[in-house]
Amino acid sequence: MSVTIKDVAREANVSVATVSRALNGHPNVAEDVRQRVLGIADRLRYSPHHAARSLSSRRTQTIGVVLPDLYGEFFSELMRGIDQVARERGLHLLVSSYHGNPREQGAALRTMRGRVDGLLLMSPFVAGAEALAADLPPMPVVLMNPALVVEGQASVGVDNHGGAMAMVRHLVEAGHRSIAFIAGPEDNFDAGERLRGYRDALSQLLPGVEPQVLPGDFGEASGHRAGQALLEGPQRPDAVFAANDMMALGCLFAFSQGGLRVPGDIALAGFDDIPLSRYVHPPLTTMRVEIAELGARAIQRLLADEQDGPHPSRSCELLQPKLVVRASSQAGGSG
Repeated sequence: MSVTIKDVAREANVSVATVSRALNGHPNVAEDVRQRVLGIADRLRYSPHHAARSLSSRRTQTIGVVLPDLYGEFFSELMRGIDQVARERGLHLLVSSYHGNPREQGAALRTMRGRVDGLLLMSPFVAGAEALAADLPPMPVVLMNPALVVEGQASVGVDNHGGAMAMVRHLVEAGHRSIAFIAGPEDNFDAGERLRGYRDALSQLLPGVEPQVLPGDFGEASGHRAGQALLEGPQRPDAVFAANDMMALGCLFAFSQGGLRVPGDIALAGFDDIPLSRYVHPPLTTMRVEIAELGARAIQRLLADEQDGPHPSRSCELLQPKLVVRASSQAGGSG
């Protein structure tokens, strides 16, 4: 028969409440009583029931993570960064996905109520961004790459606009004058910022050159379709900049199928620097987003705000992408 907290209290000749306070490290317990309770609990091999402890202390030692998807290298790397910090702090993770459907986001958030101590949320959708606050559960929350930065609401994101401008600048400096862009989903904030960066850089660096934008959805298949469209088009660009690496890899495959050499016939670049991008042929030039670091910074921020309270003056933290030049952009170098 398992030992209960009442058995420990009876052995120590104190109340159940005193045992609970002693085991949870509360300061209002005399040190000699705390040591006696801990010694008896150890001798009896008492293990607190986690669910009961959560009810009494209102703590679950669990962090919720709600993502638009769990598929692909981006989300795998993001979760790796979150999980590493969680394990270091002795915390558990409760992970949910709303499968890219903004309408299911609210349901995913509601499942977290009462089950986690804090929440990490990635909500990149522009539509409904202003109404997101109504769906947030009453607990510490950090938004990752949010479509809308809310004053006083902690968030960690990526400077997608600046990163896209840096990539176009690199392609121009490498001698390319006609640069096509494979866009991401229309309602995705990250995709919109990368498209805006492409357009702004083109306007500044190559005035008079018309943007050439092909549709995409961040998936490999859409990059492949864009590559096929470029192969069949009347005029081939000098370079292609895809809004993420997965589309760039799909485009690379289409070019290979069509007999187009990269970078000999056309340059190619992506965004994110997923692990696979350095192992294809040729290795992909890209903007490195420290994806695992994004996840790690988000949970670190959550734990800091949970302990010290939110800091409105530093509510938004932006990570800066880094240009990684590899063979695919015909500029030499590797990374």
